[in-house]
Amino acid sequence: MDAGALAGKLSDWIKDKVTTAGCKGAVLGMSGGIDSSVVAALCIKAFPENTLGLIMPCHSNEKDKEHAEIMAKQFSIPTRTVVLDDIYDEYLKILPEFKPEKALVQLARANLKARLRMITLYYTANQLKYLVIGSGNRSELTVGYFTKHGDSGVDILPLGNLVKKEVRELARFLKIPPGIIDKAPSAGLWAGQTDEAEMGITYEALDNYILTGKAPEEVKKRIERMRAASVHKCTTAPIPEF
Repeated sequence: MDAGALAGKLSDWIKDKVTTAGCKGAVLGMSGGIDSSVVAALCIKAFPENTLGLIMPCHSNEKDKEHAEIMAKQFSIPTRTVVLDDIYDEYLKILPEFKPEKALVQLARANLKARLRMITLYYTANQLKYLVIGSGNRSELTVGYFTKHGDSGVDILPLGNLVKKEVRELARFLKIPPGIIDKAPSAGLWAGQTDEAEMGITYEALDNYILTGKAPEEVKKRIERMRAASVHKCTTAPIPEF
């Protein structure tokens, strides 16, 4: 399917899902990254009068906020900025600390940021009777590269069947600003963090494996380990069978 037809079908799909749920529009987090920018462009096409982007910095890279604002201006997307720095800091003051290894502390704090954003999105959605639109793509969903009850805490995932390179192709068709398309993908969870460095594989290798089943043995094993370790993130909570 060419990018133009895909963009049209996805916008129609978003509109159908929102209206079928009895809701009026779409709210999404605008991080300044390619995925959220593509979703924002699709949402404003589906709901020109009822799309809202939330920019939610939390000790974030200022450049990400700038990119989100540029995107919003180019596509005339209404936004609200909710700075989460203080609430995040206050949470850390009252949450228990167990002094585990540094990497686990970093992960817990990064996930807290994602979950604060989820709370903010749903608080807004509830007031407006909107659905929360997520930006997770097939590449990330395959290996569980998302925060459980954080950026996965959404109502629909329009990009869920698209690998990263397909998202880039769609972004180019939609005329997303080149600076957003070309920058290293990052969840912006800590200084210098990038998706590929954290995953330990490139999106190119991951996409190729998803689409063809082919990859160097080391890459294949890493992807399968990540997939196995994230099964609990991709399913509803299990209940006993008795």
